[in-house]
Amino acid sequence: MSPAIRIGPLVFPTELAVLAAAALAGLLAARLFGRARSAELGTVLWRALIIGLAVARLAFVWQYREHYQPNLLRILDLRDGGWTGMAGLGAAWAYALLAAIRRKAPRPALLGALALASAVWIGGGRWLAPAPEARPELAALALQQLDGSPATLAAFQGKPTVINLWASWCPPCRREMPAFAAAQAAHPDVNFVFLNQAESPEDIARFLQRHAPTLRNVLVDPAGEASRAMSNRGLPATLFLDPQGRLTGLRVGELSTASLAQRLEAIRTPGAGR
Repeated sequence: MSPAIRIGPLVFPTELAVLAAAALAGLLAARLFGRARSAELGTVLWRALIIGLAVARLAFVWQYREHYQPNLLRILDLRDGGWTGMAGLGAAWAYALLAAIRRKAPRPALLGALALASAVWIGGGRWLAPAPEARPELAALALQQLDGSPATLAAFQGKPTVINLWASWCPPCRREMPAFAAAQAAHPDVNFVFLNQAESPEDIARFLQRHAPTLRNVLVDPAGEASRAMSNRGLPATLFLDPQGRLTGLRVGELSTASLAQRLEAIRTPGAGR
């Protein structure tokens, strides 16, 4: 399944659809299991969802607090996808149990609805998580260096590799580029490849000279085949590969220094993705 859903010109990460499906499943179950008090159950479930999301975000921020200390307002920027899902799920369950006891809400209906929503969220997340595997469409890409000479991603096997699909006209691509530049400088044990999608080498070179002169391993995908195959043309998109060149993670959307650090930990840990 594609990690992104395209609706007209808009592209949404698929994990948002899974979260929406989980919330919808819980609300529908509340109506079925507790018809007489479905409105009260719906209120409890909505509050559990909001509390769960808040705790998931705050747990992530606390874990990577050093990345937020220079600018605390970044905590409010949810576009980076920084969440600690299991902490949020635990908080949602704790609130629901407390509500069942204090408000005397119908416990079987409430717990059944929350259990169904949790199962949809966990199951959907596991279904979307890519199994570590080689992707032939990556190996087959016809790539170029900025000088026009041919290039291949096979040259980057042997170390964990991060492949960022980007374009200079894409605002979130530009916003996340300083995070990637800093990570590339700080982690020589990881290959960082910046795969531009369908722009001319001259335009790319001018952009890099002005905005990101320190970036290395900038390649060109002249036909934009990578974004078409991997992210339903959604940009930015970032691929995370293990040292054997197998895809272990894929993020469609902007990354911050914190959410990038989280994903780097996963591919730099021995045995990650197995």
